[in-house]
Amino acid sequence: MTRSMIAILDLGSTQNARIAREVRALGVYSEIFAHDTDPAALKQVQGLAGIIVNGGENNIVDGEKIDVRPGVYELGLPVLTVAHEGAHPSDLPAWPDDSKPILDKFIASTGCERNWNMQNFIDAEVELLRRQIGSRKVLLALSGGVDSSVVAALLLKAVGDRLTCVHVNHGLLRKGEPEQVIRVFREQMGANLIYVDAVDRFLDKLAGVSDPEQKRKIIGAEFIRVFEEEARKLEGIELLGQGTIYPDILESGTKTAKMVKSHHNVGGLPEDLKFELVEPLKMLFKDEVRACGRALGLPESMVDRQPFPGPGLGVRCLGAITRDRLEMVRESDAILREEFKNAGLQGKVWQYFTVVPDFKSTGVRNHARAFEYPVILRAVNTVDAMTATIEELSWPLMHKVTDRILAEVPGVCRVLYDLSPKPVATIEWE
Repeated sequence: MTRSMIAILDLGSTQNARIAREVRALGVYSEIFAHDTDPAALKQVQGLAGIIVNGGENNIVDGEKIDVRPGVYELGLPVLTVAHEGAHPSDLPAWPDDSKPILDKFIASTGCERNWNMQNFIDAEVELLRRQIGSRKVLLALSGGVDSSVVAALLLKAVGDRLTCVHVNHGLLRKGEPEQVIRVFREQMGANLIYVDAVDRFLDKLAGVSDPEQKRKIIGAEFIRVFEEEARKLEGIELLGQGTIYPDILESGTKTAKMVKSHHNVGGLPEDLKFELVEPLKMLFKDEVRACGRALGLPESMVDRQPFPGPGLGVRCLGAITRDRLEMVRESDAILREEFKNAGLQGKVWQYFTVVPDFKSTGVRNHARAFEYPVILRAVNTVDAMTATIEELSWPLMHKVTDRILAEVPGVCRVLYDLSPKPVATIEWE
């Protein structure tokens, strides 16, 4: 089955990703191309049914106003031109908030088949993976996060036991997550899973380190060392599975958009570990990755896992990490997540977590003075993580979470709620 496709040519718009997602939501695959893509190259794109020339405010590059190549209009395909601040002549306005009717009408004019859905993606990707991998073996660092879990499920479907997953427990995961990874992938899905208990190794390296950036660097570097050691023990592995998704590529910058963050394909793996990359999700948006995971049978708790920083709880145990405060973060976080789920807020609030600072306060326990730690609750809503607002929680829920944390988490005598939006605050504390 040939997949129909709409190409979006980026003439400096900040709306490219949104439009691509809306086209896909209407049943047609869509991809973003540079404004100066050669028409001959476009002609070779399989299933190309139409082109959207998407003008925008970033249409000046190196002092020159950019445009698509004239040959684009001579390919014999329907072209939708959207202007923004004079980016391109057109009788159409800039994108309205609801651009669905415009896109729906344009797709209808192309006459293409609306066959973009998750089951078709999985079927096509499994075929592509089998072709790329052949009889070779693949290695995957399986964190338990959404992206790596979906890659693992897709590779298992495609090549089965030719996939080896390595799950490194660095001691900074949330409560029950290492156990869930083992249960789902080794026991339920039959994956070759190497579990590495590196808790002591990581926490010993982090002892006494209070600077957040230094903590991040130590965690990242140590993870690479552990993964490298495990990779060298295995023979005949030529391919490395990666959880790269489409926003990672888009955020690496284009000719008209500044880099948001660098995109590191192999997470800084050493040069002499030469792997060919396998990136089955690299053209999917995050919501599509979650839909893919559901279609592959992954549990909701894994598919709907909240955004979680690479260093994990290491940046929520503020200052120098100690084992007792790390457990306070882990236990209080589990209580918060459980109560949010009970209150029907799971999936409705973008991110919620707890933080334990590296100072104590005076409290009273068993009629005696207690000098213990506070726990800070944070719950935020955001669309793009660039700005964030605070979730207004009900008092009964706040009381319930507070009562449970004070009763069930040893060493805690206060619970606080962080009311700071982004900006000025960031989402994470470190």
